Amino acid sequence: MAGCAGVFAEEGNQVNIAGSSTVFPVTEAIASAFSEENPTVNLSLSKTGTGGGFGNFFCAGRTDINNASRAIADAEIEQCGENDITPIEFQVATDALTVVVNPEADWVDCLTVDELHDIWRAGGAERWSDINEDWPDEEFELYGAATTSGTFDYFNEAIIGEEENHRSDYHATERDRTIVQGVQGSEYAMGYFGFSYYSENPNSIKALSIDDDGACVEPSIETAMSGEYTPLSRPLFIYVAKESLADPAVRDFARFYMERAATDLVSEVGYVPITEDQRDENVSKLDEAIAEVTE
Repeated sequence: MAGCAGVFAEEGNQVNIAGSSTVFPVTEAIASAFSEENPTVNLSLSKTGTGGGFGNFFCAGRTDINNASRAIADAEIEQCGENDITPIEFQVATDALTVVVNPEADWVDCLTVDELHDIWRAGGAERWSDINEDWPDEEFELYGAATTSGTFDYFNEAIIGEEENHRSDYHATERDRTIVQGVQGSEYAMGYFGFSYYSENPNSIKALSIDDDGACVEPSIETAMSGEYTPLSRPLFIYVAKESLADPAVRDFARFYMERAATDLVSEVGYVPITEDQRDENVSKLDEAIAEVTE
């Protein structure tokens, strides 16, 4: 499987994928399994953020598939339409968006949604002691998703809300491992990203439980699956360009992806697989689209 930083090969035995860093581990695992069975197909996979993937690559006709940690926006659908791209949405997993701190931060194990809101809103808390007077009188060192990220959009919607803005004075990045390293490096740090990146580093960063309704709930595959982990569990998607399904390589990979998204391959990278019913719905939707472009 070939990596790619932004310049994609011509179509043929080629599938070009960009988008969300959150969905990246799922697509990477499925792409690796696909490549073992289809060594002549070249898969180019790039992390650009959900919005960056839609705006710069997918809706511009430069990629066949966009990984997305949120649903496509109306403006993106419009941009795709202007370029004769028809996006088809497939849910491929569920994530437990995870808030993490340094393991030395022994004063905090759980935050309420209101406390998270106050930490991450523009003009909000500056120091740990602003949230709880018993906590250290030390400034937050904050790490989070860049504004092109679907993770940013989802966190902003779920925690900040429409009335206020996400603070801008934080370390913003599309590279989730940079967030891991930042939180590992400071006792007073906090960050957020997809559960997969926490599950890779459970001993060097600490995940916080979230209290949305009077009880602290840990982020996990189980609590995301059960619906207990609110409001930060969320669906993850890929979008396939309908027009690209005229290419046999894209068709084969998309069908392979739909089948594998319902297996342990997804849970092994830290997310909740789709159900068999969701898989069947995806396959039916895919088959309908393939029939329309290959008639």
